[in-house]
Amino acid sequence: MNTSAIKWALGGLVLGLAGLANAQPSSLLNASYDVAREFYKDYNAAFVAHYKKTTGKDVKVDQAHGGSSAQARAVNDGLAADVVTFNTTTDIEFLASNGVVAKDWAKKFPNDASPTTSTMLFLVRNGNPKNIKDWNDLIRPDVKVIVVNPKTGGNGRYAYLAAWGSVKEKGGSDAEAADFVTKLFKNVPVLGKGGRDATSIFLQRNMGDVLITFESEVLSVEREFGKGKVDAVYPSVSILAENPVAVVERTVNKKGDRKLATDYLAWLYSDEAQEIAAKHALRPRSEKVLAKHADLFKPVKLFTVGKYFGSLGEAQKVHFNDGGQFDKIYAK
Repeated sequence: MNTSAIKWALGGLVLGLAGLANAQPSSLLNASYDVAREFYKDYNAAFVAHYKKTTGKDVKVDQAHGGSSAQARAVNDGLAADVVTFNTTTDIEFLASNGVVAKDWAKKFPNDASPTTSTMLFLVRNGNPKNIKDWNDLIRPDVKVIVVNPKTGGNGRYAYLAAWGSVKEKGGSDAEAADFVTKLFKNVPVLGKGGRDATSIFLQRNMGDVLITFESEVLSVEREFGKGKVDAVYPSVSILAENPVAVVERTVNKKGDRKLATDYLAWLYSDEAQEIAAKHALRPRSEKVLAKHADLFKPVKLFTVGKYFGSLGEAQKVHFNDGGQFDKIYAK
């Protein structure tokens, strides 16, 4: 083969490989928390269609789920997620402190980078045989409570803080709140690793009389186990839980897909995505979408983390770090 023919053949090979590379869809990995599994399954499908329609390009989105804090540690230790979508700011702050996400991550998207919110409620067995109505019922000697370990999941931290705050909302002191939460955890036979694990303990292992979990888990239970298995009980007061998101700097810098990762998170604020969130019982930030689903999101008196704990970061140091208030309570 002469020199010209070789150059032509090599040129064709390069163009062919380039074309093959361009034909491969871009990919994203979203590291998320347990209870958001079904929401992101639907959201990802909608985003893929939206991205194709607006850019003409294909994109593939993969998911990794687990307890929020366990996921944060996995990403910190090298899991190559492009984005993280968690249920507590402390898990993203942990990544920010190690340079894995931007220090100012909360300013990258609206509403402190939290496109949805939730709250904690009680799931009880069908018919509510133990007549559980409010927080005080959870410390009765005849009631067993299933909850996520606050050390491994945001679900558990919010449950703990909601219980503590329920005492403060009634004018109680921190000492009284500590006593109440101590009694509550004495009624916990086993701690779940994450939200879905706690649900499995409650429904598949048939342990406990009440499960403290996110509002969004009600629909997930009905879809997985069928309607009529549980009743949802809204306590007189609960906590506002924000679901923060962030781009993983380490991964997007390596892959060069910052715009795609940013677009993926930004579209969470679109009306279409907010409707999908509502369908999965995640409270939309959009007032318009929220108003359309007033029948689903029952009114409940909510307090913020800041009201009694300063911030989730401060709560982490006082209550959930090794040797903190939770360790003292659970050791008892």
